[in-house]
Amino acid sequence: MKTKKFLAVLVVSAMAAALFAACGKSENETGSTDEKDNGKPVTINIVQPNVGRKFLDGMDENNNSYQKYINDNTNLNVHVVYPPTDGYQDKLNVILSSGEDNDMIYTQDASWFINMVNQNALQPLDKAIEQFGPDLKKSLPQEAWDAVTVNGEIYAIPSVTHINGNDIMYVRQDWLTKLGLQPPKTLDEYVNVIRAFVERDPDGNGQNDTIGLLIGENLARTAPFFGAFGVPLSGNSAVSQWVERDGELVNASILPETKEALVFLAELYKNKLIDPEWALNKNKNIEEKIASGKAGLFSATWFDTRGPILTNQTNDKNAKWAALAYPVGKDGQSGIASSSMVTGYSIVPAKSKHVNEVVKMFNFTNGEGHEPIKFGLPEHQISTRESGKLAMNFEEHNKHVYRNNILDYSAPWDKEIDLERLDALGLEYKLRDNVTAISNALIKNGYAGPTTQSMGKNGVQLTKLMQETFTKMIMGNTPIDEFDNYVTQWKSMGGEEITKEVNEIFKSTK
Repeated sequence: MKTKKFLAVLVVSAMAAALFAACGKSENETGSTDEKDNGKPVTINIVQPNVGRKFLDGMDENNNSYQKYINDNTNLNVHVVYPPTDGYQDKLNVILSSGEDNDMIYTQDASWFINMVNQNALQPLDKAIEQFGPDLKKSLPQEAWDAVTVNGEIYAIPSVTHINGNDIMYVRQDWLTKLGLQPPKTLDEYVNVIRAFVERDPDGNGQNDTIGLLIGENLARTAPFFGAFGVPLSGNSAVSQWVERDGELVNASILPETKEALVFLAELYKNKLIDPEWALNKNKNIEEKIASGKAGLFSATWFDTRGPILTNQTNDKNAKWAALAYPVGKDGQSGIASSSMVTGYSIVPAKSKHVNEVVKMFNFTNGEGHEPIKFGLPEHQISTRESGKLAMNFEEHNKHVYRNNILDYSAPWDKEIDLERLDALGLEYKLRDNVTAISNALIKNGYAGPTTQSMGKNGVQLTKLMQETFTKMIMGNTPIDEFDNYVTQWKSMGGEEITKEVNEIFKSTK
C-alpha cells in the first residue's frame, strides 16, 4: 500500500572485482544443497527495508506467525535481514559486494536494478521460474515481466500495484467554511485559498502559524501543480516520465511547460504561501504537520485518510477534511504523473546457490499463501466474510500489520481483491474513492518500455540534478532563467543518450 522513494549512489569501481568474481555460474549450479538433499529446511537470506511496522512483543522479522506460515509450507527457513532504512540503497551496494550469502535483495530503485544487471551482478531467473514458479508466473501480468526482462532474460521478480499514481488533493473543509471560501478548482482559486489559510488565522489561535500549502523535499507532493501545466512530473525521477511531441518522446523535466510550473511555485514561495521549511520536509515531517493541525491544504497519498488526516481529526474534533478537484491551469489542463505498475524488484545475486528456493517462496506467497497473508491467518480473525462481503477487524488488522512486510515484495496482480480490501478497511476513509480519483487523473506516460541501460547508468545523477536545481529555483537561489542551462546539462550528463534509447524502443513498438 505504499509507494516508497529510494535513491542509489552507485559505487561501481569499488565493487567490480567482487561482482564479476560472483558471476559466471551456470543455472545448473544453483538451487541444490546438502540441506535440501537431506530433507531439512534450506535457509535462504532475504534483504528488504524495514518501513517501521511494529511487531508484537516477543516477535521480530524472523519470529512471527506469517514468516512461520511461509516456512512451514515451503520447507524453507527464510531469514530476513533489515538494513537501516536511512541510506538503504547505499547499503545494498555494500551488501551485494560483501561476500555475504544473500539469496534475495529487494529494491524499489529501477536505476539500481538495471545497473546491477549491466554489471553482471544478478542471476537470470527464467529456468527457475519455469520449473518452480508456475503460480508465480501466472500471478503477474506480462507487462510486469517485460519490465524486468533484459536481453530476453528475467532478472527480477517484480512487485506490482494497480494504483498507478499517488497524489490527491485534500483540504481542511472546516477552514474553508470558517473563512467563507468555496473549494478551489483553478490555479488562481487555489492561490486565493492558500493565501487565506496563511493570512486569516483559520485555526483561530490568534497567531500567524498556519501553513497554506504543504509540500516536501525533492519536490514531494507537487505533482498536481506540475499537472496543471500539462507536465507529468514527480520529484522522485528525472528519467521516468515522457511526453510525445511531433512523433518524438521528450523527457518531462526539460519541457518549456516545466519552467512555467517552476515560475508558479517560486511565486508561491516568494509570497510565503508554501511552508517555509518545505525543502527539509521528509514524509515524517509532513505527516506531523498534518496531524498537529498546522496545515490546510496538501497533496495526500491515497491512504493518508487512515494516517495523518485521521490523527488530526482524532486530536481535533472540529477538523474536517475533504478531497478536492485537481488544480486546473490556464489551458484547462490538470492531472498527475502516472507511475509504473512495477513498484519493486526482488533480485537474486549472481553467487547465490538458492535461486530455486527463492522462486519456490515466491510461488507460494503469490499462490495459495497469498490470501491468508493478505487477509490474516484464521487464528488471528482479522477478516471474515458475511454474505460474500469482506469485513475487517481493524484492531486485529493493525495488531498484525507487520504481515504487510511480506506483501511489499510479494503480492499477485488482483485488482478486485485489493479494492475489496480497501472497502473492508473502512468506507469512511474513502480509500476506493481516492484510488479511483487518482486513476481518472493520470497523465499518460509516453514511454511504457523497460528501464534502459543508460537510465541505470545515469538516472541517479540526473534525478539529483533535477531535484537540486528545481529546489534552488523555487527558493529563489537560482534564477528561473537558468532553466535552459539545466536542460543543456541534463542532456550532456546522459539525458541525450537516454532519450535516444527511449525513442528507439518507442518507435519499434508503436
